[in-house]
Amino acid sequence: MILVRLATLLSLSVSSMALGVAAQEENSDREDRQETIIVKGSITPFGATKSETPIVETARSLSVETSDMFIDKGALNLAQTLTYVAGVTAEPYGFATRGDFPFSRGLSIPRYRDSIQELFGSYNSTRADPYTIEQVEVLRGPASVLYGQGSPGGIVNYVSKTPQEEFAGELQAEVGNYDRYQVAGDVTGEVAGSNGKLLYRLVGLYRDTGTQIDQVDEETSIFMPSLSWVPTDDTKLTVIGLLQDTESDTAAQFIPVEGTLNPLDDGSYLDYEVYAGEPDFNRYNTNSEQITLLGEHAFNDNLMLEATALWRSGEADYHQAWPSFLGAGNSRYLNDILGIDQFTDTTVARTFYQADNTFDQLAGDVRLRGSFTTGSLEHDLLAGIQYQDVETDSNRASIYGGGALQGDFRYVLDLKNPVYGNFPEQAAFDAVYNDAPVQTVEDMGLYISDQISLGKWRFTAGIRADRVENDDGTTVQEDDAISTSLGALYRFDNGLAPYVSYSESFETVVGTDANNNQLEPREARQYEAGFKYEPQGIPGLITVAYYDIEISNLPNPSSLPGNAAQQQGISTLKGFEVEGRLQLDEFYVQASASTIDAEDPNGFQLSANPENQASFWTTWRPDGALEGFKAGAGIRYVGESVSDNGTVRYVTPDYTLGDLMIGYEWEHWDLSINARNVTDEEYLTGCLTRGDCFPGLRRTVVANLRYKF
Repeated sequence: MILVRLATLLSLSVSSMALGVAAQEENSDREDRQETIIVKGSITPFGATKSETPIVETARSLSVETSDMFIDKGALNLAQTLTYVAGVTAEPYGFATRGDFPFSRGLSIPRYRDSIQELFGSYNSTRADPYTIEQVEVLRGPASVLYGQGSPGGIVNYVSKTPQEEFAGELQAEVGNYDRYQVAGDVTGEVAGSNGKLLYRLVGLYRDTGTQIDQVDEETSIFMPSLSWVPTDDTKLTVIGLLQDTESDTAAQFIPVEGTLNPLDDGSYLDYEVYAGEPDFNRYNTNSEQITLLGEHAFNDNLMLEATALWRSGEADYHQAWPSFLGAGNSRYLNDILGIDQFTDTTVARTFYQADNTFDQLAGDVRLRGSFTTGSLEHDLLAGIQYQDVETDSNRASIYGGGALQGDFRYVLDLKNPVYGNFPEQAAFDAVYNDAPVQTVEDMGLYISDQISLGKWRFTAGIRADRVENDDGTTVQEDDAISTSLGALYRFDNGLAPYVSYSESFETVVGTDANNNQLEPREARQYEAGFKYEPQGIPGLITVAYYDIEISNLPNPSSLPGNAAQQQGISTLKGFEVEGRLQLDEFYVQASASTIDAEDPNGFQLSANPENQASFWTTWRPDGALEGFKAGAGIRYVGESVSDNGTVRYVTPDYTLGDLMIGYEWEHWDLSINARNVTDEEYLTGCLTRGDCFPGLRRTVVANLRYKF
C-alpha cells in the first residue's frame, strides 16, 4: 500500500511535468528562473548557503518555500510551512504550542534566521511567525563547514522581511474556527526626503485564538520594524528589530498509549483533545526581543564584504500538569499501578512542573566573497569568521506523581471524566525549587569554501575550524573540531545536473566517561549523490537525492553493557528523496516523496520517525474570463513510525491528509479560504516507549482578507 501511494503521487507529478513540457515554448533564460526560485523567491548571501549560487549548481539538497507558496497552502506556523518539503517531518509531535520541531532526514534540526542560529535550549523563547518571513529554506544533511556545531540532519533557515525601495503594503484580517482572530499589517518604502538612502519597513500582528483543546488558548502580539541605509550603490546596512509576546498554554498533553494507540479494556478510546492539565495552574507565556544587523559592501565587481549580527533575549514562564511517566510501557492508570480498586480505569497520577527559562545570545558572522580566475578555473570564494556567545538558564520545580504514589490522591484526574480545580500550593514547589546555574556556550569558527567552475563542471571544497567552550556552572569543557565538505556537479546543456558530495558535522557532548575522560563531540559524515533537472522551457526544478549518513561517538549501545568507553555507538541513516516544483502555465505543481532507513546505536528504528512520506500540491490561477480566481489542493501522506527499546515496541499507523484553498483577487483585494486536514482525520503522529502519544492537528478553516496598496 505504501509503495502504491508513493508511486501514485510520483506518477501524477511526472505526468503533469510531461504535459507542461509539451505545452511550453523554449525559453533560454534559465539562469534568471533559478535566481527567482519559480516566481518570487531568491538565493541571497543571508540564506542557507550564504551565497548566490543557483540551486541547480549546488551539490547539496536545498528546498525553498516562499511566502506566496506557504500562504497558498494555508500555513499558520513555521512547522506548517514545511509539510510539503521532501525529507522533512514537519510535525513529529503533533499539535504543539511550545515550538516548532521539524525533523530532516530523521533528525531534529536547529532554527536559523538570516543565516544565524536563533534558538538554543528548550522552551525559553517565542515561536517564529510566518508573517515576519519572506521565505523558508531547508538545507539537508551535515552543514558544519558553514555553521559550526549542529545536527547531521541539516538546518531550517528563514529569511526576514526587509525594507524595499518601492512603496507597498498590506492590511490583513483573518478569522477561523476555534475562535481564531488575527489582524496584521506590513508597509515598506523610502523614507521621505532621504533620496533613496533610507528605506523602512513596519510589520505588526495581533492574534487571539482558541485551539482544538478547549482550555488551550493563545494571544500573540508582534512588532518588527526595520531600516536600511544605502549610502551608495555598493553599500547597504539593515537593522531589524523584533518584539514578540505570547500568552498561551501547552498543547501536548502526553496522553497514555492505552486509550489512544491501543484501546482501553472495554474497547473504547480516550478523547484525543482531553486536557490533562489544570486551567488555573497551566501556562506557557513567552516573550523575546532581538536586533539583527545585515551588512553588505562591494569593494569592486569581484570582492564583497558581508556581515550578519544578532542579539536576542527570550524567556518563558512554563507551568504544566501531565500524566506521570512511570517507566517504559507501564500503564499510568492508578488501579493497575497500585493494585487497588478505588478509581476508574482511566484515572491517572499527574506530575506538576514549573520552570522559569531564559535565553540570551550575541552572535556575528563576517565573511568575504571573491570572484577570480586561475588559468581555466573560475573561483567563487567564501571566507569567514563566526562567533557566538549563548547563555541559557532553566530553574525548575517538579512534583512527580502529585503525591499519588505515596497515597495522596488529591490531584489525580480521570481522563474520561475530568474534574479540574486541584493542584499543589505554591509552597510545595518552593520547597523543591532548583535554582540551576547559568550555562554558557562560546563558539568561534573560521571557514573557507570555494565553488570552482571548469567549463560545465562545478566543484566545491570547504574546511572549517571550530573551538567551543561549554560552562555548565560547575565545569568548563573545551572542544576543537575540523569539518570538511566536497562536491562535484556537471551541468549538461539539456538542464540535467548530476552531482556527488561529502559533508561533515559535529556536536559537542559535555561530560566524562567511566574512566573520567572528557567525552568527544558527536561526529557525522554524509555521502550524497543525485541529480537536478531544470526543464528547458518551463520555470521549475526537479531534484533526486540518495544519502548515507553515519553518526559516531554516541553512547554505548545496549550490546556493550559496562564498557568504560562510553562512545562506541554508531547510528546510520540512509534514504532517498525526490522533489519537483514546476510552473505549468496557469498551474503551479509541487510534489515530493522520501523514504528513510534509520537505526540508532542499538539497531532499533529511530523513534517516531516515519519511514515513508509523500505529498502533492497544485495551485490554479487561470487567465481570461476567470482571471483573479485561484484554487489549490494538496495531499500529504505520512507512513507508519516505530518506537522500540527492546522491551516495548509501538507502531503508530500511517495517515493521509488533504488540504484545500479557494480565493479571488481583484484590484487591491485578496480573499482566500484555506482548510487543512479538510476531512478532519483523527490521527497520531507518534507514540514513545515511555508510554505517551501525540495527537495530530484537526481540521482548521481560516478565511483571510488582505488589502494591498
